[in-house]
Amino acid sequence: MSAADIGGILDSSKELDRLRKEQEGVLMEINKMHKKLQTTPEMVEKPGDTSLSRLKYLYSYAKDLSESEVNMSNALLNQLDALVPSGPSRRKPDGSDLKRKRGKNDSEIPRLSPSLRTQLEACASLIGEQVAARVTPDDAEKDEWFVVKVMHFDRESKEFDVLDEEPEDEEEGSGERRYKLPISRIKPFPKRSDPSSAPDFPPGTQVLAVYPGTTALYKATVVKKRKTEDYLLEFDDDEEDGALPQRMVPFHKVVPLPEGHRQ
Repeated sequence: MSAADIGGILDSSKELDRLRKEQEGVLMEINKMHKKLQTTPEMVEKPGDTSLSRLKYLYSYAKDLSESEVNMSNALLNQLDALVPSGPSRRKPDGSDLKRKRGKNDSEIPRLSPSLRTQLEACASLIGEQVAARVTPDDAEKDEWFVVKVMHFDRESKEFDVLDEEPEDEEEGSGERRYKLPISRIKPFPKRSDPSSAPDFPPGTQVLAVYPGTTALYKATVVKKRKTEDYLLEFDDDEEDGALPQRMVPFHKVVPLPEGHRQ
């Protein structure tokens, strides 16, 4: 491994750190703008106010930074792949090697499999998007799922930093709440602009869907899918006059029911 190779990796790492810090700064400014608009919504009606234009610019800038982070992460992975030996060592093993044959050598650097790399890239691409997230811990009596916004994805810990912009109990905070959640607690929504990205849910299928007028997801049963790409659903425990009303939910607010869902 040459000094130039090491220098290139260090440069890429520094640039990646810079992009992440810059993203954090932009996201903090976006959150400040959100709070300002929530507390004084009338400000946008004042002549000369540029709040919405500024917010649009910040979102666009955050998206560009996110894409740059993904590109830089891929470049760094390629640099590491080029340096990590993929074949068996040609050095004859000595006694210490044989003793550690069953375990991993502490000095080895694991390579990412193509499937894992694809998964990590898909997770990173969710930054700035709304997703369904289970915010309750594993030992909770029931699972609670809400619509949240992905603010950051940590490739090393494989955790999402998400923002619940409309928590149920707003008295405990400023109207927003952040969570760090593993991949297993996140379910991406189908793309609003691409109905073909939605799973095919036949009538009778149980799903998790956003209840109309809320940002919470509940267990429901598919009655049918309409030509408008909306689903006609019956939510559990949603009885009115002894019957379950059928409610219309857009396709991009419906996800598969997680295995072992507790309600």
